[in-house]
Amino acid sequence: MHPHHRITHPRALHPGAWWLWAIGLSAAASRTQNPVPLLLILAVGGFVVAARRSTAPWAHSYGAFLKLAILVVVVRILFQALLSTGSQGPTILFTLPSAPMPDGSGLKLGGVVTLEAVLRALYEGLQFAVIICCVGAANALGSARRLLRSVPGALYEVGVACVIALTVAPQLVTDAQRIRAAHRLRGSSTRGPRGLGRVAMPVLEGALEHSVDLAAAMDSRGYGRTFDATRTSRRITTGLMFGGLLGVCVGVYGLLDGTTSSWFGLPMLCAGSVLAAAGIVLGGRRSGRSRYRSDPWALPEWLVVASGVVPAVAMFVNVDVAPEQLYLASVVMTPPVPALACLGILVAALPAVLAPPQPVLVAESHPAEPALEVVG
Repeated sequence: MHPHHRITHPRALHPGAWWLWAIGLSAAASRTQNPVPLLLILAVGGFVVAARRSTAPWAHSYGAFLKLAILVVVVRILFQALLSTGSQGPTILFTLPSAPMPDGSGLKLGGVVTLEAVLRALYEGLQFAVIICCVGAANALGSARRLLRSVPGALYEVGVACVIALTVAPQLVTDAQRIRAAHRLRGSSTRGPRGLGRVAMPVLEGALEHSVDLAAAMDSRGYGRTFDATRTSRRITTGLMFGGLLGVCVGVYGLLDGTTSSWFGLPMLCAGSVLAAAGIVLGGRRSGRSRYRSDPWALPEWLVVASGVVPAVAMFVNVDVAPEQLYLASVVMTPPVPALACLGILVAALPAVLAPPQPVLVAESHPAEPALEVVG
């Protein structure tokens, strides 16, 4: 095995492996509202981020995603307590001043707040918050700019847009930290409404400036340019993509339907995926890109991806075997512990050991410089 591919050799892991690992955790979180596996997913994700994130500025964005997740939970509980009439129970915590609402609207303003309603809102908000933290873990562990190198040529324009969107949050966090440090050196406070205004405007200005510089750098490198293709080639590519997407949609419907039409779901999904992959490969020939120092995909990447697939599979199996452990029919103070799902989630913590350690100095490109590729 090449020395750069060893697990113990310090190197940056392929960002696609981190994103697939995070997608697996997100899929597991989307299948349950039980707080036990959700909190376990949150703990595993934070543990891996603390163990394997780099020293690059964008790698410190996980804290911002965690704060956003806490805000989501708080807002969900407030909306449930103030506006929602559903999931009310017999255990009354307190009563707020209420205002009359139109009959049949399904809303209330104030009134009784019960323990069951607060717990239901907490569990639902926690599910969404954990998914947000999984995305934050992927942003902190895998550079979205490096991920752009692996995007197929046929999806390159879409990939550029996705990469720019994914780098907004880490870039805002980096700019905010830099501006706050500059204000502290000048002896100015960044707390309170006035301090927020001092930080917000430079951050927004810097984000706009970085976007313009990034667009100019991409244009100078020939991003988005394609070779001329014959009319027959374009028609074949369009037909393959349309047929592939149609097959995927029909296959997913067949798998989710659960009736007599489910027998053709898996074959149609496989056939559609093959057609779509063929269309992507054929369409990618129009993009004349050559990669410089492409990221390796070796044993550590496969182990990290497998560690993310295991919790998703375990959660889906647990849903079929014992759905009452993951979908709580009634809100209880001591929710059950799904053993199979929790064991699968613990496997997702293995990248803290299986992934190679990050280099001490990570040579990340300037925010205005995308991953270097030559258009020829």
